[in-house]
Amino acid sequence: MRRRAGYQRFNVRLGQRDRVFPFHPHLVRRATPTFPSASLAFYSIMFLRRLFDVFLESLSGEEKDYTAMAMRRAIVLLSIPMIMEMGMEALFALVDTFFVSKLGVVATATVGLTETLMVPVYSIAWGLGMGITAVVARRTGRRTREGARAAAGQSLFIALVCGLVLAVPSVVFAPELLQLMGAEPEVLAVAGPYARLMFASNLIVTLLFAMNAVFRGAGNAGMALRTLALANGINIVLDPLLIFGVGPFPELGVQGAAVATTIGRTIGVIYLLYNLFRKDGFFAVSLPDLRPVREVLVGIIKISLGGIGQFLIASLSWVFLVRIVASFGTVAVGGYMVAVRIIIVALLPAWGMANAAATLVGQNLGAQQPDRAARSAWWCGHYNMVFMLAVTIFFWVASPWIVSFFDQGPEADAHAILALRVISLGYFFYGYGMVLAQALNGAGDSLTPTWLNIVCFWLIEIPLAYVLALPMGFGPMGVFASVAISESILAVLCGIIFQRGKWKTVKV
Repeated sequence: MRRRAGYQRFNVRLGQRDRVFPFHPHLVRRATPTFPSASLAFYSIMFLRRLFDVFLESLSGEEKDYTAMAMRRAIVLLSIPMIMEMGMEALFALVDTFFVSKLGVVATATVGLTETLMVPVYSIAWGLGMGITAVVARRTGRRTREGARAAAGQSLFIALVCGLVLAVPSVVFAPELLQLMGAEPEVLAVAGPYARLMFASNLIVTLLFAMNAVFRGAGNAGMALRTLALANGINIVLDPLLIFGVGPFPELGVQGAAVATTIGRTIGVIYLLYNLFRKDGFFAVSLPDLRPVREVLVGIIKISLGGIGQFLIASLSWVFLVRIVASFGTVAVGGYMVAVRIIIVALLPAWGMANAAATLVGQNLGAQQPDRAARSAWWCGHYNMVFMLAVTIFFWVASPWIVSFFDQGPEADAHAILALRVISLGYFFYGYGMVLAQALNGAGDSLTPTWLNIVCFWLIEIPLAYVLALPMGFGPMGVFASVAISESILAVLCGIIFQRGKWKTVKV
């Protein structure tokens, strides 16, 4: 006690006030240090320790009340696993592209064209997940566990139906779909078996996205992260073994990438279903919960239709962009596909922040705190904008080095570098736009972003890309510029509409 009192008197003599260390839960007395380097080291250690504690807490999977804790803390705890989850999702396409690119431009174009055809499937799965997250988050915010379990059961039912509807026709008509995308004969010969297996996995993709959305809406983003880490780990190990035929594994070439990805995602879905049905889990879903319940189904479908519309509009516009790029040859397509895979790595973590905003908005509206919901969305937008600016700088400086990992040849690499640099020019605005659009979806207002997507992507982006690339003669760069321009306009419109606040009155 005498030592503590003397320490306080020392502070008073120096005219200093006691301050609260901002990254540690306890009070830390701050006196003028005798050795500045030692003091700096102390605070650095305390800062890193606090960050590590927050990181572990965000991944713990424990139930938390995000509507009552400090807002910045809620954003950090939710966004860390969601950002990592989106990064894990990006790894699927990136790892496949990395290994397949070693087989040549034709193999890369095969993966790129197939993934392009699966973009509408991802869009439907994303949109469905958007509705699921909004409904589960709202019911979680109301503290109604029975309602959250009912929403989880109905979400699984919808995912099963949608997955089957998406898988069967695409497998049957796989060659015709590839021809519509302008696949050249040498690409079509390789892409047929690969595309059929990937299209058959549409059921798995839909289940994976839907079940992750269930846990994300309940605030347990760590579950989705662990699932994708498991699935990705399996995919990363199996990819080179099956593509190149290492050891006892057969050499399947491009087909090996499809087999590895499907196995990894299937095991991830099994893990999710186990935790969804687990008796001591948060949801503890049982088979009777899968019986259709009209009220719950209508709520999920109503929001999901808007979300599906948004992603279909955006993804179909991207399909048209790929078709325009394909008019400049397979090399241009290969370079563009590599750039898109790299961009996904940057955008999906940013989407993690946007998903955190959606969950916070939904839960706070359920807890009757609309002003807190609005503030959480704007704060997420601020953080996301800073991150996206850093990505823009990184792309401009390091794009040649990044693209060199895929080793497609100088001409294809040049297209990829140009795409990265030009498209990233719109990231300043898009950092806000993706967050505010997801915040509107989290509030249940999925119709407004849908109309905005129609205007910006179909009425602006596609015509602008065509005019710049072909009549005006800018080539692929015209396509890349249209992406940056349209996404910037979308972000500004989202900000204006979100500020008006009509989303606060939406009923879910």
